[in-house]
Amino acid sequence: MTRSPDSNVDIRLFKNIFDSIEPEFLHSIVSLVSVLYKNENFLMMTENATYAYGHLICLSLSLKNDPKQPQLIPILNDKKIQQVDYGRDFVAILTNDGQVYIATFQSQWKTNKTLKLINTNNDQFKMIACGFNRLLLLRQDGIVFSIGGNSSYETMVNIGLQNVELIASGWNHFFAMKNTKQIYSWGSNFHGQLGIADVNEQEKPYSIYSNYNYELRYHHHNYNVNVPEYCIDVVAGFSHSLFLFSNGNLLACGQNYQGQLGLGDNNNRSTLVKIPIENVKKVTSEKFNNFSFAFDGSSYYAWGSTKYGEWQSPRKLDGHLKSFAAASSLMLDRSITFGLTSIKYDSESIELPSKVKKATKWLFNNPDNYDFEFIIGDKRIVVRKDYLKSESKFFRKMLSGEWSEKNQIIINDYSYDSYYAFLRMLHDDYIEINSENIAELIHMADYYCEDQLMKHCKIFLRDAIKKHSKYQSLIIEYNLVGL
Repeated sequence: MTRSPDSNVDIRLFKNIFDSIEPEFLHSIVSLVSVLYKNENFLMMTENATYAYGHLICLSLSLKNDPKQPQLIPILNDKKIQQVDYGRDFVAILTNDGQVYIATFQSQWKTNKTLKLINTNNDQFKMIACGFNRLLLLRQDGIVFSIGGNSSYETMVNIGLQNVELIASGWNHFFAMKNTKQIYSWGSNFHGQLGIADVNEQEKPYSIYSNYNYELRYHHHNYNVNVPEYCIDVVAGFSHSLFLFSNGNLLACGQNYQGQLGLGDNNNRSTLVKIPIENVKKVTSEKFNNFSFAFDGSSYYAWGSTKYGEWQSPRKLDGHLKSFAAASSLMLDRSITFGLTSIKYDSESIELPSKVKKATKWLFNNPDNYDFEFIIGDKRIVVRKDYLKSESKFFRKMLSGEWSEKNQIIINDYSYDSYYAFLRMLHDDYIEINSENIAELIHMADYYCEDQLMKHCKIFLRDAIKKHSKYQSLIIEYNLVGL
């Protein structure tokens, strides 16, 4: 079980990170996973091999860190990776033959900075879950083991649960769900993240509720009601927890100081409370952050700590998002995976746009290589028509029609700086938006039908309207839904 809510994610989401890697290698990747806390470290899988990319993961394996070349992990040759998870300073890998490996640069795991096989007694495992400094392992027979934390980093400890089908871990709190759908929790509970109606730490697994007949009693709109449903997934964040049920209800408990429970306030909860989203299909969070995402089959939602501030209630995300990784790129400063994720390429797009964009930077405003110019006042911007047509439907139509034989156009409606910013975005995806050019850029995005430019403008406005009301007229004029 991969424990990832995503499949077929577009690798272009990670273009800023993989910009230096050769396109031929990127095309051989079939899956990848981001690992280690707040660092751009990845494991990349081809059909027959696994590679490490990033300073800390290479350090953990005594490999050379090269931003241009991911490093082969020979011991995993011809092994299929089933699941990858990570703690504060270690990475755990589960292969499809039931073996579990640890990689870390920390000494307590005694790996000697190599990939260490930790189950040597012919045990076979089907799921793993990592906390801050502890690893849970679910054996094929449904028994759960723990290694690290307050116990040994070399010996697996049976935690006393049987018939388990799912395990999950936050920073330092843990869950196990039996095949009867009964849920057990243990570990840190200072914020009520265990969902047991108190804030006492639990050293041993504790039953959240008695699940005979699959009935859960939970708090909803200040009334206690019995709901005939059963849990199908448990996701743990840093100090909060999410529970997805068979009828699409999503419940939460734990820390809420940044709105990570999505309940419209900043109050912690020690019992499970329903989040106001209906018919949820998938949910995810990240154990080292205070945000969450949900998908209802058609739209993605986000709440908690984002780069736009703290969202106390779930907000539907704009755009045609196709994955949680895409949602993370919109709400955070980077794209991340939420477990081992399969990769796809868009056959109708330019291969690896990040590489192409960087290579075609020299086509923009290059006085030694151009065949068309925009005249703005006493300044000019020069480009190549063939490239501009490949990047813009508007210019493709314009430069293929009455302007096909012309080599310049005078721009009277926009300032030089704004038009320069727009044309540069078409060449290298970079755009600088500020209070001086936002109005012109929105007008250009609307006039030239440039969805990407409009997306950048919306991102700017989401952050700016919290501080100034002067942008309301723009939002109304261009009917910017969601703002």
